[in-house]
Amino acid sequence: LASLGLLDGLDQLARGEIDRDTFNRRYGHRGPHEFEISLPRPAEDPDWVDVQLAQRTQSTGPAYADLLAAQRQRRAEAWAELELRHRWQAKLLGRQLAQWTRIAQDRERARSEVVRYLWVLRSYVLRAGELTGLGEDIFFLDAAEIVRMLHGETIGPRVISERRKAYAGYCALPPYPGLIRGRFDPYAWAADPDRRSDLFVAGELRPAAETVRGFPGSAGVVEGVVRVLADAAEGDQLRSGEILVTTVTNVGWTPLFPRLGAVVTDVGAPLSHAAIVARELGIPAVVGCGNATMRLRTGDRVRVDGVAGTVEVLA
Repeated sequence: LASLGLLDGLDQLARGEIDRDTFNRRYGHRGPHEFEISLPRPAEDPDWVDVQLAQRTQSTGPAYADLLAAQRQRRAEAWAELELRHRWQAKLLGRQLAQWTRIAQDRERARSEVVRYLWVLRSYVLRAGELTGLGEDIFFLDAAEIVRMLHGETIGPRVISERRKAYAGYCALPPYPGLIRGRFDPYAWAADPDRRSDLFVAGELRPAAETVRGFPGSAGVVEGVVRVLADAAEGDQLRSGEILVTTVTNVGWTPLFPRLGAVVTDVGAPLSHAAIVARELGIPAVVGCGNATMRLRTGDRVRVDGVAGTVEVLA
């Protein structure tokens, strides 16, 4: 699947099968902030590949290729048992799986190409910034304003200054709750020390649930130490075998997955990025918990049950 593209590319690069230019051309458009065109793609960061390769060599866990091979072996064994016990059902299921495999692959490829197109838009806006003399300030204009600027119109510096200030204010806020009901003031909510990260209902104070529970994302049970991360850029803090707890993951988090003991997210479902990649690599996952980043702290020892969809704090 295209969600594993960065891992595939890094693996080929580490083995010397491709060079950096080829890696950047094939995979360098994917990253943790790929829908935000004001931020550079991994291919634009000369240090990104070096950081990823260094973290691979520091990992004491199984290699990416070994994780894939182990999953292929488990699948082959499970399929052989199914054919032995339920021959005709296996035949029918095989056709259905083949169809849905093609659909899943097409869905992933389509998303990847949309992201590649966004890189084209980023290049266009950067060039417009050069031609107008605005530089990266041009990202605070909308599409119509950029076109007018290219035709010679001017926009006062106060407009950009106010938008920059508003943008900085929103960036400083924590991730919004997954469910918001009623009038929501993000600044008042962020200032509340008793706020919930999973749910907001105007006028009501609902204590968070004591247990961390979500969707079963990927099978398996594992015990380990929690590492709460807010951004994929903090990946150097992650140690092999730790339990990643975060709000949500996307393709930019994929290079971290081979080092994980398990993954737990606030947001997501069985078809979310964290669940898909965890299943491909055989890593237990519980997704869509709503309150995992609020209930769990770095250093907690937990038991993650990817079948039951639960996270139990042990110490």
